[in-house]
Amino acid sequence: MEAGTALTVPTHIPIPFSKRTTKSEKTPFLSFPLPAFQTRFRTLNLSSPRSSSSSSSADSYKGPKPKRDFLADWVSKNDDVVRTLPIYVGAASLFTVLLNRALSGIAPIADAGSSQSRADLLTLGLAVTNILTGLVWLSIRPKSIMPVDPDGVECKSVCTGLPEVAVNELLWAWESLSDVTCCQSLIIVYESICVLQIGVAAESLLGNGEAVSVDANKLMQGSIYQGVMKSGAQSYLANLSLYPGRSELPFLPSNTQAVILQPLAEKGIAIIGGDTIRGFTSSDQAWITFIGDKLDSTLAKYVKHLPVS
Repeated sequence: MEAGTALTVPTHIPIPFSKRTTKSEKTPFLSFPLPAFQTRFRTLNLSSPRSSSSSSSADSYKGPKPKRDFLADWVSKNDDVVRTLPIYVGAASLFTVLLNRALSGIAPIADAGSSQSRADLLTLGLAVTNILTGLVWLSIRPKSIMPVDPDGVECKSVCTGLPEVAVNELLWAWESLSDVTCCQSLIIVYESICVLQIGVAAESLLGNGEAVSVDANKLMQGSIYQGVMKSGAQSYLANLSLYPGRSELPFLPSNTQAVILQPLAEKGIAIIGGDTIRGFTSSDQAWITFIGDKLDSTLAKYVKHLPVS
């Protein structure tokens, strides 16, 4: 049959009942007429590419859409009002209780035997609690975390003597981390050699625009390196400014916000500096662990044949 011809379908379709039947009984059927517009298929023009697009637009998704939380949106847009609201509620409650005490003719002195006095004392306590809650909300505000511009100079230093395969592997790791995560600096020390220092580095004290080089031997003697090698697991310094051991990383920019220390087996370490406090997610940490394993398997083939520099 050629494309474009009209196909006919039967106007009655047998539909079985859902009730159970015995072996001797036959399954009854019910037939009903189809609507007139369903008795024939529409003529299809297979040579026109627009037919598929029009059908796809007609069959677009019509399911439930996500609901917006208007209360949460209003609270986020009126943060100051919400924080001061308990103070106004508490002050209004306190004034109302005092006014009621003055106009009701009850003695101003609280009497433990009076139910009104006990209710007023309870209301006063709740009003004061609201006021104190509002004061606490005003004094404690979440600190907004924003990325910072690293304070340093651009650096790209690769150990000489590495084959092109290893260099490409190191550059691939850097490009992947810098594109996907908040990574701004990457230092890899392997077999007592700094094989890679790339990204933003601290500027030399001479002020000549040169980057501070990595002293691999001094780094390996520090407590940070020794702790990572002893644990054999990744160490995440989510807020570097809170760690006194940051002085052992003088080659990183002074305003580096977060650092991941990834051991490369027992032969080296990868130091990844970020520009955001707590900027590395749990997925980033797991991914960096796999990258460390890949770099270790690659560098183990070539670095051991290089002289210690």
